[in-house]
Amino acid sequence: MHSSAFRNGRLISNPAARAQIAAAAALAGWHGASSGWWQHAGGGYGWVGPLFWPFAYNDLYDYTIWGDGLGFWGYGYPDIYAGIFGPYGYDGLSAYLPQRPVGRRQARGVPLDRLCGSDRREIVGLPIDQIAAAVQPTEAQGASLDELGNASIQASEMIRASCPSQVAATAPGRLTAMQQRIEAMEKAVDLVQPALDRFYGSLTDEQKARFNALAEDQRRATASNNTGGSLVQNCATPAALDWPSTDIEARLHPNDTQRAALQVLQDTSAKVSASLKAACEPSDVMTPPARMAAVRKRLDTMLDGVKSVRAALEDFYATLNDEQKAQFEAIGPRRTS
Repeated sequence: MHSSAFRNGRLISNPAARAQIAAAAALAGWHGASSGWWQHAGGGYGWVGPLFWPFAYNDLYDYTIWGDGLGFWGYGYPDIYAGIFGPYGYDGLSAYLPQRPVGRRQARGVPLDRLCGSDRREIVGLPIDQIAAAVQPTEAQGASLDELGNASIQASEMIRASCPSQVAATAPGRLTAMQQRIEAMEKAVDLVQPALDRFYGSLTDEQKARFNALAEDQRRATASNNTGGSLVQNCATPAALDWPSTDIEARLHPNDTQRAALQVLQDTSAKVSASLKAACEPSDVMTPPARMAAVRKRLDTMLDGVKSVRAALEDFYATLNDEQKAQFEAIGPRRTS
């Protein structure tokens, strides 16, 4: 079981595989589209339909154990921006809704409950067999390793359960879903981190070196195919995402109160973008516990940013009438064409 889970997890980490899997779901219901401005440099998508961070489970573990941070560190301000200016209109999101009555047209896509894995048998934890083979644990260490494995499975279920149960059709709704997803990831890390620290702390220096070598071996194996750059470059250089001020002005015709609220939203977003760029992890060479601590710190920064932008967005949104809200929601899908 663990070996199969290990292979599947590493497959998902492959940029080409991620691109193929994510694109199929991210572009559900669309025709002739193969990319988008919300696409990540590694090939994945920060948003897949109504779901934020589709590979959350794999990204946490891939970076912690294997040192593969392409997926995890690729998330940042552009994903918050994509939450504000969602790239999906109703027609695109309808592919994720429950099946409609027979006789009505339905977009072909990926059902919402499949985005996070509706089958509980798909929930797997850390590659315990590979870790055990590397460190050759004593009986006491083996018990700690089992505890770590069990904690990781529970954590994976937490992340799976954070899959949205319904489509968020508004910008505030998307940022709410984004916040809930990150909060679930933090709870998952809080469950696994103490178990990882205990297990790692029980190892001898030689065993720790062998555990650390798992990531070093992975780094060497993928170095020749790595086109994503360093972790710092991966998370510190977001795509150039300018606010569609012209579209907002033309579509909403905002009054002075609305312009003031919009300015607060733009200023808040700029501050969050800067804080996320400044919080990039500076070192590629770390131990598994140190990488998990870096994960927790990054998620804290992400969560703080989402909360700040969400509050400013809700204040702005509250000043709009229904027609203006509809016009605002149409900006993102329009920019994908």
